[in-house]
Amino acid sequence: MKPVCVIVGPPGAGKTTVGQLVAAGLGVAFRDSDSDIEAVAGKPIPDIFVDDGEEHFRTLERAAIARALGSFDGVLALGGGAVLAEQTRALLREHRVVYLSVELADAAQRVGLGAGRPLLAVNPRATMRYLLDQRRPLYEEVAAVTVPTDGVTPEEVAATVLDALR
Repeated sequence: MKPVCVIVGPPGAGKTTVGQLVAAGLGVAFRDSDSDIEAVAGKPIPDIFVDDGEEHFRTLERAAIARALGSFDGVLALGGGAVLAEQTRALLREHRVVYLSVELADAAQRVGLGAGRPLLAVNPRATMRYLLDQRRPLYEEVAAVTVPTDGVTPEEVAATVLDALR
């Protein structure tokens, strides 16, 4: 069993919203690795970062993604930083990965001031620029398909993803 597709991208790209639309379009289940992590930890991601640190969160993230990749056959959305782990990137090479790209202006507008996003708590715009620059090559490395999300609706992005998957 393996996911129909895995959706990656930075915060604000629309991974969850588009993933749900793609799953509905394909008639399959949707799953978000961040929700899996919260279920295992018994608390929201911001609390994991504050209480246990980013390293602990990343350990939980790697394990949750490995489990989902091996046991789930729908549309799987990963957290924005999931591609930082070489172990995760290696696993993703065996899957159909869709990278939802977004530029700084749209990402900042969608994410706002980073409420509920621990890595964006201080100077969200500068941090977002850094995250986009740091992670873009990693998203591109794992992606079979790249779909720009700037200036288009989630429904339009989902339609493009569905066309690419067919």
